[in-house]
Amino acid sequence: MHEWKKLLAEDGHTLNAYVAHPKGEAVGAIVVVQEIFGVNGHIRSLADRFAAEGLLAIAPALFDRIEPGVELKYDGDDLSQAYSLMQKLTPHTALLDIASAFSWAKQQGKDVGVVGFCYGGLMSWLAATRGAEMKIQPACCVGYYPGGIGKFAAEEPGCPVMLHFGLEDSHIGQDQVDTVRSAHPEVQINVYKGAEHGFNCDARASYNASAASLAWGRTIEFVKSHLA
Repeated sequence: MHEWKKLLAEDGHTLNAYVAHPKGEAVGAIVVVQEIFGVNGHIRSLADRFAAEGLLAIAPALFDRIEPGVELKYDGDDLSQAYSLMQKLTPHTALLDIASAFSWAKQQGKDVGVVGFCYGGLMSWLAATRGAEMKIQPACCVGYYPGGIGKFAAEEPGCPVMLHFGLEDSHIGQDQVDTVRSAHPEVQINVYKGAEHGFNCDARASYNASAASLAWGRTIEFVKSHLA
């Protein structure tokens, strides 16, 4: 079952969030953080997949601060709009909205993890490193192809973290991956040969089924090990 919820961020902002419920009692909860394309069909499908794994999943609509109901495709004018909207967000406001989703999930009596994709992957990393100051205390965090993470590699995560990168990712250089690995040998970093940026998204031309499947299996095992 799925539904839309209204959330209230600490600064008074109201936003929407897509919630996917598992059948039966949830083993834990996951905040699913969007790419720069909004809580679109792909992000909702990921929340549904987490629910199918027995997890309560909630995906906050980060763009509601700018334009409610944004749902974009991955090319053409939508791509340009996505970059424009992203530039209007700040890590602080994004984390406020993630915190509101985290708080809602925590109120359901579950341990909560954070999983993000692309822009959301970076926000997942920052949820791990800045969680205490944002009233987020995730049990674990997972970031898929977190763009720009090299700039924040020196920050210390306060929970277990897993990261997924495509070896052929032209948006995230190997130097960023190496910087994170050097600074945080405890972080589980997975790099997938032949995979490009966005390899997990079956709506993108860069979709890589084998890498996506392997990363998903690792993500589910990692998350459940820290939430169960």
